[in-house]
Amino acid sequence: MGIAVSGGPDSLALLLLAEAAFPGMVEAATVDHGLRPESADEARFVAGLCRDRGIEHTILTCAVADGNLQDRARSARYAALDQWAKGRELAAIATAHHADDQAETVLMRLNRGSGLSGLSGIRASTCIPGSDTLLLRPLLGWRRAELAQIVAAAGVTPVRDPSNDDPRFDRVRMRSALRNAAWIDPAALARSAEHMAEAEALVGACVDREWVDNVRQEDAAIHYQPTAPTLIRKRVAQKIVAALGGQTDLSQIAELVDRLEAGQGGNLAGVMVRPRSGVWIFEPEPPRRA
Repeated sequence: MGIAVSGGPDSLALLLLAEAAFPGMVEAATVDHGLRPESADEARFVAGLCRDRGIEHTILTCAVADGNLQDRARSARYAALDQWAKGRELAAIATAHHADDQAETVLMRLNRGSGLSGLSGIRASTCIPGSDTLLLRPLLGWRRAELAQIVAAAGVTPVRDPSNDDPRFDRVRMRSALRNAAWIDPAALARSAEHMAEAEALVGACVDREWVDNVRQEDAAIHYQPTAPTLIRKRVAQKIVAALGGQTDLSQIAELVDRLEAGQGGNLAGVMVRPRSGVWIFEPEPPRRA
């Protein structure tokens, strides 16, 4: 198994716990995004720590594209970890997301009006986006303070990333708000996210059943005769649009489904949709004339 280790207290705790639970069976990687002058030294610090403990370690360097810094850095990091895992033939990669991270994620998404999928938060087990590499988050039941205690007890001084205290980032502002809201229990929020994830899995199974029963391909078009509740209809419609090459969010799909249920057609993300005798017909938009 591979462990993603930045050198911060959370990932160091994961490394120590994994080493204790699976001695000789883990190896680690540190991604150097090159965004701060200190990042190369921090990666070498983790390499030295792993060397002292007999743990195989690799430093991965990557470039971060322009745009939303945290999102682009995350994408670059996972791409580098994915390539490393495949090259090392690792069964899975584990990251150190914990209950406080989960609480921050759920509140951020709640504040943005996210639906069931978003409020499911960080999944305990998933795949790296765009890959079949398994991604595990075994620490979602642990608190940040508990992980810091593990690192301190081992006599290790973790790396401190100043971006974790930069109020320009949404997550940092949410972290500060949670710190000052003693009445919010992050562990309870994390448990709620688990319940949401269970509900999301049930919805996914209903979507699959609706697809098998009521969706059929006819030449370039996909025909859907909806029979399920509205949420399932929206998810099936989104899946059909994606199958035809369109990428949308659920709010856009909701507007389209409202029009279809009112007997009106519409276009969305390069897909043309029209209702006919209780069937919704999805097909690629015709090419535009020059």
